[in-house]
Amino acid sequence: MKNTITIALEDKKVLALKMYLGQKNSSLEEEMSKYAEQLYVKSVPQNVRDFIDMEARQQSEGKSKNSAAKPNHTA
Repeated sequence: MKNTITIALEDKKVLALKMYLGQKNSSLEEEMSKYAEQLYVKSVPQNVRDFIDMEARQQSEGKSKNSAAKPNHTA
């Protein structure tokens, strides 16, 4: 599950960021996601990140097994 984070920044600064990032074929959302990921890696201990990754893999494996086990009755 993903979360949305809201930050406050002056309108003109947001417009300028969007304009100049667009010229670099990027977006404010992309750049903020990159920075959030960097902050996560910098702040959260490696063993905790490994545990979170392990849980995510197990959940995705469980979902793929469940969808493979369910027959498709499309005719």
